[in-house]
Amino acid sequence: MKFIVDNWTLIAVALASGAMLVWPVITGGLAGGALSANGAVQLINREKAVVVDVSEAEEFAAGHVGGARNVPVGQFEQRLPEVVRNKALPVILVCATGARANRVLAQAKKLGYEKAQVLQGGLKSWKEANLPLEKA
Repeated sequence: MKFIVDNWTLIAVALASGAMLVWPVITGGLAGGALSANGAVQLINREKAVVVDVSEAEEFAAGHVGGARNVPVGQFEQRLPEVVRNKALPVILVCATGARANRVLAQAKKLGYEKAQVLQGGLKSWKEANLPLEKA
């Protein structure tokens, strides 16, 4: 008991760090199915993931992930099944910051794309990871 009283700050730090390590497991991984830029590259290379950019056409033309397909938010439910026919493939949703992609994630899952994920931080994080962009 004396140990606990004398070292209560160390015990509190240990409990807090343990809680931070366990939190992602409890919440189901990254928030909203988010994916890091490096994780996205691995998913593209290993599992043939399809990158779907939900930005508007002008934004897409200014720069996008290599091989990405453009499906603007307003046309998402109608065009996603045309663009990605195989629902078993992982789908990576991308926009400038990740906000619009997070909005359409639920729609993708509702359409049957259970492996859909969002690129955390969007194109901004892709650029920060020094990964290449294509321009149309």
